This record gives sequence, structure tokens and C-alpha cells, in this order.
Amino acid sequence: MRNIVIFLMVMLCSSCMQLSADIQNAPQKQAKAVVFDIDGTLTPHPLEFWEARRDAAKAVNIYADKGYKIIYLSARITILQTNIPKWLKENGFPDGNVHVTETVEDKKDHARFNTRTLQDYLAHGWKVEFAYGDSSTDFDAYAAAGIPNDRVFALRREGETFCQPGAWKTCLSGWTEHIDSIAK
Repeated sequence: MRNIVIFLMVMLCSSCMQLSADIQNAPQKQAKAVVFDIDGTLTPHPLEFWEARRDAAKAVNIYADKGYKIIYLSARITILQTNIPKWLKENGFPDGNVHVTETVEDKKDHARFNTRTLQDYLAHGWKVEFAYGDSSTDFDAYAAAGIPNDRVFALRREGETFCQPGAWKTCLSGWTEHIDSIAK
């Protein structure tokens, strides 16, 4: 019983932590950014958040090595949000700003949350040049933030035949097929 109480206290306290990073003004020389949804994009499926897709970290690291600001977005349920930075690090993803839903409104409308976050980056001088997602809400947000369709890429969820509908250039079955094109 004591262990259950301790576990519940830890889970409740961890869900109160805020992960969303402050958005700094873009430096004048290097204002390029790339945005990645996490669940279903960097993971095989939205519900498989403990596993990274093959070559996902390699792809994100290519952008980081080129000097892009890395932006991670997640609408993961609150109780599981605090593990995101640890998961990213353990799976070889580069440092970046992690933004998670914090309000009831954000949790109900993921596209609104993503759009608002990206618009904040734009207002701080960042140029979001590429975007990756797996859901229609991701693609709606990227379009609303003014990211051109030819710079938006969809990741097909594991076990599905098609990518979710939306405005994107290419439906990728995984990251491996995309490595060469981003490494150029």
C-alpha cells in the first residue's frame, strides 16, 4: 500500500512540472528552425511513446549539425509528459526546445496549440523551414503557421497503409528513406 501511495504522489507531482521552453529571439546570423511532432513522428505510433523510430534521431541530428534550431511538439497526456526530455536524450536526439500542451484548451485542440507555439517562434524572428508530423492536426498547424507544403513531411504510423490527410509534400514510411535528402 505504501508503495502505491508513493507511486501516485510521484506521478501527481511529475504531472505538475512544466516542460515548455521559453522562446528566445532568433540570432541574426542563424534563425533557421525545424519542427518535429514527437508521438507518431519520432515514435512508430502515437501510443508507442517508449520506442524511437529507426533513424529518427539520426535525421534530427543532421538538422542540428546544420545549425537548425530544433523544436519538439507534443500533445502527450500530462502524466507522461515529464519523461520526454529523458526519452529524447536516451534515444540520441539532440537538444531542442520541448513544448507540450498545458491547458485544457490545448489538450482539446492540438492544432491550435501547435499553431500558437509556431507563431510565437515566428514572432521571435525564427524561420521554421521544415516540419514533420503524423497527424492532420500537425499539418493543419504547419499550414496555419505559413510553412510551405513542399517543406512539410508526413510520417506514416506503424501498421497503417496511408499517411493522415493534410497538406504535405511526401508521405514517408520511415526516416531511413529520408536521410539522404536531408543530408545534402
